[in-house]
Amino acid sequence: MQIMIELPDDIANQLQLQPANISRRVLELIAADNYRQGRIGAAEVRQMLNFSSRWETYEFLKREKAYLPYTEDDLEKDVKAIRSILVVN
Repeated sequence: MQIMIELPDDIANQLQLQPANISRRVLELIAADNYRQGRIGAAEVRQMLNFSSRWETYEFLKREKAYLPYTEDDLEKDVKAIRSILVVN
């Protein structure tokens, strides 16, 4: 899909936007925002931005303050899952 955005030249100049970087930056903002809202996952972000590894994706999400932190609830769920696997019947 191709999307066209009109931005007045004086504002683009004020924002110091270079034509070659505008398209990429808009795509990054769309990816980060949709990840933050839970509409897409890290795999889709990686695909959208053509990152070579999941670590590159996570670094990007962290830089954009979109990375969802690992919480204590997540840890408790993981511990329960591991314990259920390790239980010997």
